Amino acid sequence: MQPHHLEHQGQPPPETGNCTMGLTKQYLRYTASALFGVIASQKGNIVYVTLRGEKGRYVAVPACEHVFIWDTRKGEKVLILQGLKHEVTSLCPSPDGLHLAVGYEDGSIRVFSLLSGEGKVTFNGHKAAVMTLQYDQLGGRLVSGSKDTDVIIWDVINESGLYRLKGHKDAVTQALFLREKNLLVTSGKDTLVKWWDLDTQHCFKTLVGHRTEVWGLAFVSEEKRLITGTADSELRVWNITYTQEATDPNEPESKKSKGTPARAEETSEVDETSDLEETPEERLLRCNKVGSIMREGRDRVVTLATDRTGRILACHGTDSVLEVFCVLSEDEIRKKMEKKMKKARKKAKQKSEEEEAPEGSVEMSLQEEIQRVTSIKASAKIKSFDLILSPKGELKATLMLQNNTIESYILNPSAQVTQVVRASKITIGGHHSDVRTLAFSSDNIAILSAAADSVKIWNRSTLQCIRTMACEYALCSLFVPGDRQVIIGTKTGKLQLYDLASGSVLETVAAHDGALWSISLSPDQRGFVTGGADKCVKFWDFELVKDENSTQKRLSMKQTRILQLDEDVLCVRYSPNQKLLAVSLLDCTVKIFYTDTLKFFLSLYGHKLPVLCMDISYDGALIATGSADRNVKIWGLDFGDCHRSLFAHDDSVMTLQFVPKSHLFFTAGKDHKIKQWDADKFEHIQTLEGHHQEVWCLALSPNGDYVVSSSHDKSLRLWERTREPLILEEEREMQRDVEYEESVAKEEQPVVAGETQGETGLAGKKTIETVKAAERIMEAVELYREETAKLKEHQAICKAAGKEVPLPVNPILRAYGNISPSAYVLEVFKKVKSSELEESLLVLPFSYVPDLLVLFNEHIQLGSEVELLCRALLFLLRIHFGRITSNQLLVTVIENLKKTTISKVSEVRNVLGFNMAGLQFLKREIEAKDEVTFFADATDRFEEKRRKRKKREKLVLTMV
Repeated sequence: MQPHHLEHQGQPPPETGNCTMGLTKQYLRYTASALFGVIASQKGNIVYVTLRGEKGRYVAVPACEHVFIWDTRKGEKVLILQGLKHEVTSLCPSPDGLHLAVGYEDGSIRVFSLLSGEGKVTFNGHKAAVMTLQYDQLGGRLVSGSKDTDVIIWDVINESGLYRLKGHKDAVTQALFLREKNLLVTSGKDTLVKWWDLDTQHCFKTLVGHRTEVWGLAFVSEEKRLITGTADSELRVWNITYTQEATDPNEPESKKSKGTPARAEETSEVDETSDLEETPEERLLRCNKVGSIMREGRDRVVTLATDRTGRILACHGTDSVLEVFCVLSEDEIRKKMEKKMKKARKKAKQKSEEEEAPEGSVEMSLQEEIQRVTSIKASAKIKSFDLILSPKGELKATLMLQNNTIESYILNPSAQVTQVVRASKITIGGHHSDVRTLAFSSDNIAILSAAADSVKIWNRSTLQCIRTMACEYALCSLFVPGDRQVIIGTKTGKLQLYDLASGSVLETVAAHDGALWSISLSPDQRGFVTGGADKCVKFWDFELVKDENSTQKRLSMKQTRILQLDEDVLCVRYSPNQKLLAVSLLDCTVKIFYTDTLKFFLSLYGHKLPVLCMDISYDGALIATGSADRNVKIWGLDFGDCHRSLFAHDDSVMTLQFVPKSHLFFTAGKDHKIKQWDADKFEHIQTLEGHHQEVWCLALSPNGDYVVSSSHDKSLRLWERTREPLILEEEREMQRDVEYEESVAKEEQPVVAGETQGETGLAGKKTIETVKAAERIMEAVELYREETAKLKEHQAICKAAGKEVPLPVNPILRAYGNISPSAYVLEVFKKVKSSELEESLLVLPFSYVPDLLVLFNEHIQLGSEVELLCRALLFLLRIHFGRITSNQLLVTVIENLKKTTISKVSEVRNVLGFNMAGLQFLKREIEAKDEVTFFADATDRFEEKRRKRKKREKLVLTMV
C-alpha cells in the first residue's frame, strides 16, 4: 500500500516504525475541548431544580447541547449535564427533584440524574424538536409534545414508550396531566386545546374557542379552572366541571373515575339541563368559558405558567415584562363573599327596603378571583421563567433573558404594597450579544472576545473571564505586542486602546468615517494597518507619549500614511515579510500593493461576491480568500494565479486563517461549520461540528494548538490539536457511516398489520440503534439454530460410534462462560434497551418469531426474566397475530405459553404483593418508632429545663 502523504503542522513528525518510508508528514486531529461564553441558550426554558437538598437556589438552563445548572446566590456553574450533538429545546424536573428530563432539537429525550449528572434513559419517538415536557404527579409518566404534532406518553420507571397520541395539525405547545384523574390536556399552534382520556387513549373533547395559536396552558383553583394564553392580550379562563362529581359528591374519587353507572346517570341529567343534545365528549367533564383576564402586553403569550402550588400565575410576551397574578383559594373567596354579603345587607337596611338583598345577587368577578399582583420589569426581553413559592409566602422568580443573562427576583404577593427586589443577576460568564471578533495573546494563554457592548479577556486553561471592559460595537481586534494592551476597531470607525491591567480605555481615535472592518498587525510589530467602509487603508505606528495623569509614558498610536481606494475595504492583510499588503474590496476583487511605495502589484479577481476574509501563509507563497459566494480560492502571491477554487461552505465564508508554520488553513461559515483544508493538495481534511448557528469568527493560537470560534448561538468554543493522526480515507468512511445512519432514521416507519392509523400509535421510532438491536437478536437466533443442529448431529454421531465424542464449544458461548445457546439469546434480549425493545421487534422478520416463541416458553417455565419476556411475547403476538394463529405448527407452542405465562405471572405478582406488604409493615414500624423517640426527646428536654430552672432558683436564694 502506498504511504499516505500527510502535511506537517509545525510539530516533529511521530516515528512511523518503517525506515523505508522516510519522514512522512501527518495531519493531526482537532477535537472539541470546551464550550464557554454562554450562560443560557434561547431555545429552551429555565427551571428551578433541587440540588443538595436546597429548593429555590439552583436553576437549570439550556446551553446549546448541554444543560448548565447555576447557583443563583453565588453566580457559579455547579453542574453540567453533557449533551451529545443537538440543541436543548425543553426542560422539566421530576416531582421528587432527583431527575431532569431534557428534550432536544432532533426529537430525542434524555432523563438525567441530578445526583450523578449522568443521562440514565434515552427516549426516541419524535421526528422534530421537543416543545414541551411534563411529569405526572407521581413522576412515573412523562408526556412530550413536539413540532411533529404528536404527543407521546413515556413510562419513566419501565424506561419505555406507552403510546403516541395524534390529533393536532400543528406543533404542540403545552401538555399537562391532571392530578386526580387519568386525563391529559394539550394545546397547539393549530388553535386547538384537546382533552385526552388516557384510559381509552382517545381525544374526547376539543376546545375550539380560540382564533389564534394557543401558546400556553395552566390549571388553577385545584384544577377547576383552565387558563389559556394565545396571540392576543387576553388570558381566557375556562370553568371545568367533572361530571362524575355532579352525580354523587360523596362518592369516593376512585369510584368516580371508573364508575360507568355514574356516567349513564349523568347523561340523562345533562339531557334535562342543556339546550343542546348530549354529546359523548361531555361524559367526563364540561368546559365552559367564564371570561378573560386582560394582560398589559399587546403581543402574543410566550410563556404561561403557575408555581407548583397553583396559587401564583405568571405570563410574559415578547417584551421585558413578567405579569404576576395571585389566585384566591376557596376559603379566601368564601370570606370575600361573606364581606360582600354584609355590605349588601347594610346598603339594603340604609335604603330601608323591606326585603333583604337576595343571596344570589352578590357575585365574585373573575378579576377578584384572579388578582393582579405586580409586573416585574427585566433588563432585557424575557425568553422563559420559573416560579417557586416558599412556605413563608415569599415568591422567587427566575428569568432567562434574550441577552444571555439570568435574573432572579423576590417579592411577597400577599403584602399590601408588593415590592419587587432583584436578588441576583448572572452575567459575567458571557456577552449580551454575538461575539464578532476574537484574538489570541502571543503566549497562547489569553483569549480576547469582543461584542456590541463589551470586551472580555478569558483564561484559556480555566475558561474564566478575567477582565470585562465596556466598548462600542466591536468588529476587529488585536493584542498589542507584549500582551498588556489591546486595540478594538468599532462599527463607528473608532480605534479604542485598552490597558488590560486597569481595564480602562487609554485612548480613542476616530480612525475611519464608516465601519472599521479589518485590522492587521505589521510583522515587525511596530505598527498596524486598518481598512474601513470609507474606502481608505490607514497605516499606524505605536509610540510612547507622556500621560497627562502621571509622570510615566503610555502607549499611543499615530497615523502615518493613507491609501485611498475606489471601493469599501472589507479586509486587509500584511505578507509575513511586510513587502506586500493585500486589500479586499467591495467590488469582489483583492488588490495587492507594495507596502513601501503603495504601488499596485496584483489584482486577484474571480469571486462572484465580495471577499469577506483572507490570509497569507507563513512563507508568503500563498494567499487564500473566502467569499460570500461560498467559495475559497487559493492564489500564488508571486504571479497572482489561482491555484484552485474550492466550494467550501453551504453559505457565506465568514472567516479564514492559516495554521502557523504550515499550508493548512481553517475556514468558518454561516452553515454552522468550521473546516480545515490543505492548500498544497487542495483537500478537505476535517469538519469541526458543534455550533448551532452561524459562525462569525475564529482565531488560531500562535503555536497552532488551539482554535477558538464564536457563533450566533452566543457560544465560544475551544478546539484543541491532539496527537492523534488523521487518515483521510478513514475520515471519509466515517462520514459515509454517519450519512447512512441519518438516512436509516429518515426511512418510513414499519406498519403494523391490523393497526388502524387513528388517534394512537406506537411511541417509539426506527433508529440506527433499534436496527442494530434487531440484527443482534437475529444473529443470536441464527447461532441458536446452528448450535441446535450441531447438537443433533453430534448425538447421531455418538449413537453410531457407541461412545461419547467431545463437542467443540462455540467461541461466542465460551466467552459468555460456556452458557447454552438458548441462554445466550436471553442475554442478548436483556442487553436491548427497554426503550428500544418494541421497535427492535417490529423490524424483526417473521421467520425468527417461531424460534423466539419456543425460547420464550423455555425461559418462562424456568422463571427467568418473566416480565421482560412477557412484554416481548405480547408485543410479538400483537404485531404478528394473523400469521401466528394461521400457523398450525405454532398452536401447541401458544397453548404451552398460555399455561406457563398465566402461572408464572401470578407467581411474580404474589412475590411483589408480599414484598409490598412487608415494606408497608416496616414503614409503619419505623413511623411508630420515630413518634416514640420524638415524644421521648421532648420529655427529656422538658426535664432538663426543669432541672436548670431549679438550679437558678437555688442560686438566687443563696444570693439573697
